Parts: sequence; C-alpha cells; structure tokens
Amino acid sequence: MTSQREASRSVISSPLTREVTVTSTPTSPTTTVEGETTGPFAWFRSMSPQGRRAFKGAFGGYALDSYDFLVLPMGMVALAAYFSLSTAQTGLLTTVTLLSSALGGVLAGVLIDRVGRVKTLMLTVGTYALFTVLCGFATNYPMLLGFRTLQGVGFGGEWAAGAILVAEYAKTRYRGRVLAWVQSSWAVGWALAVIVGTVVMDNIDPDLAWRVLFWTGAMPALLLVYVRRNVEDAPEVTERLAAKESRVPLSTIFRGGLARKTLFATLLATGVMGGYYTFATWLPAYLKTERGLTVVGTGGYLFVLITGAFCGYVAAGHLVDRLGRKVTFATFAFLSAGLLMAYINIPPGSNSLLLILGFPLGFSASAIFSGFGSYLAELYPSAVRGTGQSFTYNVGRALGSIFPTAVGFSSAGVGGALFYGAIGYGLALFALLWLPETRGSELS
Repeated sequence: MTSQREASRSVISSPLTREVTVTSTPTSPTTTVEGETTGPFAWFRSMSPQGRRAFKGAFGGYALDSYDFLVLPMGMVALAAYFSLSTAQTGLLTTVTLLSSALGGVLAGVLIDRVGRVKTLMLTVGTYALFTVLCGFATNYPMLLGFRTLQGVGFGGEWAAGAILVAEYAKTRYRGRVLAWVQSSWAVGWALAVIVGTVVMDNIDPDLAWRVLFWTGAMPALLLVYVRRNVEDAPEVTERLAAKESRVPLSTIFRGGLARKTLFATLLATGVMGGYYTFATWLPAYLKTERGLTVVGTGGYLFVLITGAFCGYVAAGHLVDRLGRKVTFATFAFLSAGLLMAYINIPPGSNSLLLILGFPLGFSASAIFSGFGSYLAELYPSAVRGTGQSFTYNVGRALGSIFPTAVGFSSAGVGGALFYGAIGYGLALFALLWLPETRGSELS
C-alpha cells in the first residue's frame, strides 16, 4: 500500500512523467518490463503529448530561423548588383545581423523569464519573419541594412526561447538528445533555403528574384498559428508565472555563483562561434582561391556540408547524454581545430584529400553545437534560465563574429588566417576548465 501511494504521489508531482505512465503497459512494444521507454526514438516517446507539441514548435521555429537568415547569402550576388554594393557593404549585412542578435538575445532572455517561453518564442518568430519580408521591399541600401538589423533582433532571441521550452519538458536522461534534434533543424532550414534559392534564382529575373526570396520569409506565420493553438509552457513555469513571483533582474546572472558560470559560458560560446564562423565564412574562399577548386559553391558541395551538419547534430546528442556535456564539447573542439589546421598544412596537389576532409570538418563544427541547449539550461535555475541561456549564447555569437572579420584584415593570406578558427576552439577548451559538468542534473 505504501509503495502504491508513493508511486501515485510521484506521478502527480511530476507532470513530465505522465507520458511514461500512459505508455508503460505490458502490450507496448516501446517499453521494458520496468516501464522505461526504449528504442531509437525513446527520447521523443518519453515526452508528454504537450512536450511533443513543444518540440515540434521549437524545431520549426529554429528551422525557419535558419531559413530566414540564409536567404540573404542565396540572393547576395543579385542584390549586390541591384544596389551596386561593394564587398564591404555586402558583408556588413551579415555582420549587423549577428551583432544585433546579441541585443535581441538579451531582451528575449528577460522576456522568457517574465512572460514565459511560448509567448517569447512567438514574439521572436514574428519579429524575424516580419523584417525578413520587409527586406524584400527595401528601395535603397540603408533601408535594407536597417531591416536586416531588426531581423537580427528576432533571430537572436528565438533559439533560447525554443530550447528552454523543450528542455523543461524533456526527461533528464534524454535531454541532450532532445535538444540536439532541435539544433539539427538549422540544417533543415539551410537545405530549404538552398532549394528555394536555387529555384527562385534560376527562374526569376535577378532584379526581382532576391526580393521574392525575402518574401518567402513569411512562412513562419504558419508556425505561429500552430504554436498559438497547441503549445504551452511546462506546468511548473506556468504556475510560477501565474503566482507573479518577484521579477529577478538581469544583473542576477552576474552575482554570486552565477557570475562565474555566465563569464565562462559566454567565453565557451564565443570560442565555438568564432571557430565556426571562421570556417564557414572563409573555407570556401580558401578552397577556391588558394587551392583552385571550382566545385565550391555547387549544389553537390553544399549537399555534403548540409548532410554532414545534420549528422553531426544528431550524433553528438547521444554523446552529450552518454559521455557528458564537457567531454563532448572538448572532443569536437579538438577535432574541429585539428581538421581546420589540417586544411592549412596539406601540401599542394592533394586537393582530393581536402574535399574528403570537408565532411568530417562540417560534422565536427556542427556537432559541437548540440550540447548548448541542454548545458546552458542546466547551468541556471528556472527564474533566470532564459536570461542566462540567451545572454551567454547570443553575446558569444556577437563576439564570435569578430573572428572572421579578423581574418579579413590578416596579412597571412586566407589559408594562414584560418588559424584564427583554431584559436576560437582553444578558447572554448579553456572555458570548459572553469565550468561544471551537468549531465544528469534535474532542472530546478
């Protein structure tokens, strides 16, 4: 009788276990005798129905976030010709997006903790969708630059809102895999941008095609309808918001034990972002200008990169749960830095090896991101989880954008300057020395 009462009390006190109690029947092929969900997609089945809907909303939000960000490079040549832009002016369109994403991330982080995860997710998705569409109506470069800056505000806040929403529904043992799958939606949005961009640019006059690409950024409006009707914050978050508990100020993440976490988590994000942006921005130019590979920029080359990225995201999710957050970060930081240096030092005449190494480099450089969603959520308590996670990730992204800029000013040539990417991964490794391991942690 006592054990039955305790089991009943456990189910009532933990909304996240409701799905397990429903599916844990003797006839269910996806459960063990003890009632534990098993199978390759146990991480998804273990979530409650509300958690699954939250996952779908966050996955779609980040995929479309990726899409709206990447339609710019797909139409870059056409809009540069339309406005007669210099290389510096064209590059600034991406730079301002990344810099404004830091501001958007900080603002969204505060909203996540004050009005809820779902409301902030909808607000950020609506913001980046609106200003992506408005970019297509720009009549001059300053207007385009302004719209792109505001698009970055929504772009910066969306990831944290969706990641925290899902993290608070996921079971502890599967949290790394669940958040890694959310992260993998970036590759899905990237692939969609390539497909749509290719079709539009090949079939519409270039002076109009780049506008049409931006107008397709209205697709997230459909996601807003789904989220509004189907997605809710985790029960404990809803209760805290309904109780109107005291608002915790932004400065809280810089006090006491949280200050150290905030400092080094931001440095971790800066290093990872710096390494990735250096690789993503300059490696194609290096292969084309210094190694003479004309395949760069073709559909086949992009397909290899996107496939490698998706596989990296998903595979690393399993490692995050099994080996731990810090070990996984460190492993892929070493691999990414090593592969990047290999590109620089492979002798002339070995171009086929460069292309072969492209897949593992893309795999590693993407896989390292899989741990952020779960790790940053576990570093902070519920009351400041949005503030802490969004601040560290997005400020790190803004600071990381400095690395590819430094490459542009380097006198060592593109190949030699790729060393900046390895420096970024070195910073990430240093930051990990001062951060705790959180695998198995319950979200407070």
